Amino acid sequence: MKNFVQAGNNITALAPTGGVASGDPVLIGSLFGVAGTDAAEAAEVELATVGVYDLPKAALAVTAGAVAYFDASAGVVTTDDNMGSNLRVGIFVAAAADSATIGRVRLDGAAS
Repeated sequence: MKNFVQAGNNITALAPTGGVASGDPVLIGSLFGVAGTDAAEAAEVELATVGVYDLPKAALAVTAGAVAYFDASAGVVTTDDNMGSNLRVGIFVAAAADSATIGRVRLDGAAS
């Protein structure tokens, strides 16, 4: 197909303000992914947009199957959409206690 560009599992983007470290959750508009490498602000970085990742989690209990939202101000995934302020980024695939700092999330491929 002559108009095919790429599968889209990884997207090249420009690192946001402050740059990113490998493994960081990154939200750029409605594009959400996990940084594949360290990148300085405005440098190109590969973002994984699908797959299952361990991400920083808010201090609340989650159940497997719960919707995962990204709280950009805190840099964590949560089950709280904060009245639409936090964008949906995936589904928690494992339960985690409120004391756990990591949540295992299957990414949706976009933030909505």
